[in-house]
Amino acid sequence: MNQTEQIIYHPIGIIHSEHTEQENTPIQGIFNPSKGFIELFSDYVPGLETLEDFSHIILLYHFHQSSGSELIREPFLDGETKRGIFSIRHFNRPNSIGFSIVDLLGIHENIIKIGAVDILDGTPLLDIKPYVYRFDHREEVSDGWVEKNHLDDIADWNATPKGLRDRSRAKK
Repeated sequence: MNQTEQIIYHPIGIIHSEHTEQENTPIQGIFNPSKGFIELFSDYVPGLETLEDFSHIILLYHFHQSSGSELIREPFLDGETKRGIFSIRHFNRPNSIGFSIVDLLGIHENIIKIGAVDILDGTPLLDIKPYVYRFDHREEVSDGWVEKNHLDDIADWNATPKGLRDRSRAKK
């Protein structure tokens, strides 16, 4: 494989949410109780067999409103220090791939109800994976620059790009 070889993915469904603007979409679903749903394309419905046994799922999706990428940029959580794109979770990336861990609230035919949604309405879904605590949880994790910024009270913030521009909160 070389750097110019194309890799092509096709959506398996569409993610629907109350979020219609990047500026007002939570940067992490864990801080937001918003609900949404996935409209899975009918060809993929058999793949949902036994998924309802899980409490959480991992969604891989295409940032369809991405506007290019910069390898160095200021993250939403630390607008004063530029960082490498691979050490932040910004939507403008070399490959516009996003992932979220969401609550699985229910499945009815091709509709998957989800909670803790931090995804724009109309986002193309690429894949679904079950969240398995034994496999996906890690002990003794280093959160890099995020940990050093002392963001312990971030759950109380309006953790959207627009809300995080209010740097007076971060300088407590």
